[in-house]
Amino acid sequence: MTARIYKPARTAMQSGTAKTKLWVLDFEPEAPRVVEPLMGWTSSTDMKSQVRLRFATREEAVAYCERHGIPYQVSEPQEPVRRTMAYADNFAFQRRGQWTH
Repeated sequence: MTARIYKPARTAMQSGTAKTKLWVLDFEPEAPRVVEPLMGWTSSTDMKSQVRLRFATREEAVAYCERHGIPYQVSEPQEPVRRTMAYADNFAFQRRGQWTH
């Protein structure tokens, strides 16, 4: 029952940083998922795979694991490189590439 502590990345459809500021604690799956043959549903006997805890800081998540005796693994986030660019820069005379439609 190893726990993963990480800061989630934004989705491909997301331009902002909503839901990426909190640290998340997930449990590693202990049993594999099984496909039910009649309906094709995927099920699991592992109830801890449904638990997802959110913390404001990394230290709070680590303290929770240590307080409850849960082995954990921390993944440090990779901060995205933000380029600030104005819309008018697309039409600047000093633009490096060609402007085409």
